[in-house]
Amino acid sequence: MVEEFAFDNTEERRKIRQNGENGWIEVIVGSMFSGKSEELIRRLRRAQIARQKVQVFKPKIDDRYSIEQIASHSGMTHVSKPVMTAAEMMAQMEPDTQIVGIDEGQFFDMAIIEAVNELANSGKRVIIAGLDQDYLGRPFEPMPQLLAVAEFITKTHAICVKCGNTANYSQRTSDSKERVEVGAHDKYEARCRKCFVPHADAPTII
Repeated sequence: MVEEFAFDNTEERRKIRQNGENGWIEVIVGSMFSGKSEELIRRLRRAQIARQKVQVFKPKIDDRYSIEQIASHSGMTHVSKPVMTAAEMMAQMEPDTQIVGIDEGQFFDMAIIEAVNELANSGKRVIIAGLDQDYLGRPFEPMPQLLAVAEFITKTHAICVKCGNTANYSQRTSDSKERVEVGAHDKYEARCRKCFVPHADAPTII
């Protein structure tokens, strides 16, 4: 028995199919502070309640809250394995795993695209969360490529700290010009299209 999911915002609709061993890819994208990791953890917990075998991975570079857990900014956590590359993740994959969770997909190498396709083709449900844009508002590879191959896509949004509108951008508030700069509220804030500027900007005083 295979469960097929469709997502409409945060509403989950389930349809049971009795035949086949089809896998698929779900991608959760959005700005920082939009609830991506929280949604990923929610789906993983539901899979565990259903007694499905779950493996979860995160890039080693993301050590903001924990080394061996994925964590949301709201405090939700889930045990995970830190890896450096997609190849390292695949080397740790167990054959009877049914659900694969991946957080901070934008920090993986481009080999992650082939890896998640291979996992889905083998019958696994793959759920990957990550930023779709960098601090300049540009597509953040490999997330655009993952969106292209995914069966299901969820776009999450935050609240702009400047004006309170829907936020779709991760505004950097530190001076770094590196594309990859791991941080949280100390280096970023959520901004809407009107309030976002494609460079580092002073943090909003609330």
